[in-house]
Parts: sequence; structure tokens; C-alpha cells
Amino acid sequence: MLEEGQIAPDIELNNEKEQKVSLTRLKGKNIVLYFYPKDDTPGCTIEANDFNALLGDFEKANTVILGVSKDNEKSHQKFCDKYSLKFALLADVDKEVVTKYGVWKEKSMYGRKYMGIERTTFIIDSKGVIQKIYPKVKIKGHAEAVLEVAKSLTDA
Repeated sequence: MLEEGQIAPDIELNNEKEQKVSLTRLKGKNIVLYFYPKDDTPGCTIEANDFNALLGDFEKANTVILGVSKDNEKSHQKFCDKYSLKFALLADVDKEVVTKYGVWKEKSMYGRKYMGIERTTFIIDSKGVIQKIYPKVKIKGHAEAVLEVAKSLTDA
């Protein structure tokens, strides 16, 4: 599992527009890298809309938001279009990045065990260092809490 203070592993994934996005190309900006289970499901939609509503504030804090799930680019594009999302959603269809970041885990629902993405957010500073990790995210108030950390990185 990754820890705060470590350099964030680089990633290169396609966004919803099938363009490559990598962390190294975003050096100089803070990054909110949030992992979520599935496009257009209730919790994931609330989380995405909460980040989207605060996008202007994140931009003022020199912060880019990137959502990651194992959905493909077409699914991400539909999700972005349906909710007018203005930040990139990255397609980790091979589960390479979710594995690298330690968020691909055994989960349990109604007594049935299965593998899936544990909702987790990483805040990475402009030098590529993980400043904060939110494991097992509770959605209510999460985007606001993440914004406060992003602002503190910009003020530092």
C-alpha cells in the first residue's frame, strides 16, 4: 500500500476522449486522483458531481481532478455527458493502476465476496509527492475536505 510522503507512481491512461493522461505531464500542478467503483452508479455519481461543483475552486488552488475506474472510455464519455462533468475520467480497463495504487481489493456484499475498487482518494502535490490518502471514502463532505487540503498545498 502506498503511504503519504511517497512519490506517486506515474500512470498513463486514456481519458474519456481517448487521449493519454499521465501524472508526469501534470507536474507543477496538485492532483486529486480519486478511484471509484463504477460510472453512473448512485454513490459514484454523487462523488463526481460534488467534485464537479467545486471545480473552479480546485482550479484556483492549482489542482487537477482525475477520476479513475475500470470502465472504458465510452462509458466515461457517457457519464461525463450525462452529468456535464468537466474533469477527466481515466479508463483503467486492465486494472494496472488500481493494482499499483492498492485500491483493487476483495469486497463483500450480501455475504458474497468479489474483487473491486475500494473508493480511495490520493492528493498529490505539484512535485509528485502523495500528501494525503483517504481510504474507504465516505462521500458526504468528501470533496470539500479534499479541497481544503488542496488549498493548503497552494498556500504553503
